[in-house]
Amino acid sequence: MPTTVPAHGPDAAARLASMSDVTASDAALRRFLHGLPGVDAVGLEARAASLGTRSIKTTAKAYAIDLAISMIDLTTLEGADTPGKVRALCAKGVTPDPTDRTAPKVAAICVYPDMAAIAKESLGASGVRVASVATAFPAGRAALPVKLADVADAVAAGADEVDMVIDRGAFLSGRYLKVFEEIKAVKEACGRPGGTAARLKVIFETGELATYDNIRRASWLGMLAGADFIKTSTGKVAVNATPANTLLMLEAVRDFRAATGVQIGVKPAGGIRTSKDAIKFLVLVNETVGDEWLSNEWFRFGASSLLNDLLMQRQKLSTGRYSGPDYVTVD
Repeated sequence: MPTTVPAHGPDAAARLASMSDVTASDAALRRFLHGLPGVDAVGLEARAASLGTRSIKTTAKAYAIDLAISMIDLTTLEGADTPGKVRALCAKGVTPDPTDRTAPKVAAICVYPDMAAIAKESLGASGVRVASVATAFPAGRAALPVKLADVADAVAAGADEVDMVIDRGAFLSGRYLKVFEEIKAVKEACGRPGGTAARLKVIFETGELATYDNIRRASWLGMLAGADFIKTSTGKVAVNATPANTLLMLEAVRDFRAATGVQIGVKPAGGIRTSKDAIKFLVLVNETVGDEWLSNEWFRFGASSLLNDLLMQRQKLSTGRYSGPDYVTVD
């Protein structure tokens, strides 16, 4: 699986290389990031709210629900995770609704590195990927060799994707080159013998970045360093994915592709629990970056409970009745 797509033709690599001067030094990187246009917070939030009022009905809603299911990174990241729980989650990801085999599979099962091998074995040839958090998730407070060992363990265990956290302390204190070099090192650690690599999702923890300007800077920093996806949150803080911060990140990947020809994915995570929420995010994708991002290759939901609501809404559309609370499993 390629980690990037030269969406605007064969000159994409050259255009990306032409931006190497931006990351040649801490001063150059700072000049570039602080030279990005400032975010109009009022305008951003108003547009996100406006798009959230779009009404999706009948056939379009059924399509959106199935699309959202196929974009879920079905997640369990708890200290009490057991092999049995991970196997059960994998079974649910492959066959979300045993009573209706037309329900699509989820995109990935997201677990801690020590559970990646169990997930890989359980998923087999299903096509559902294994995503593993790493780099001392969720706080990221560890030395770089420890973080890289964490990534190497996940990849060796069979992870198809790695979700890393940036060093928010370094970012917020303006040490942008440190963050850039760490992402680059993690990207290299995602490689496997033979030249393939796990795709890298870079988590910003937007709730800790304080300003929309910082989220825009972090988005460009992550993409310049080689992220395959940029991701809002760990789901472990008070403020996680929101329509506004996701809209801002979608604008960043759109502008990055215009500048470099390289397409980057987006993953909002944390706090997306209902079908109504998920559809609002899909509208944001469609209206901001277009249908080229409307697949699980380029857009994901990091979620644990979202799948249950999507399944209940799906059954409602097909039968005309809402399911009882025992229709879906409680993960």
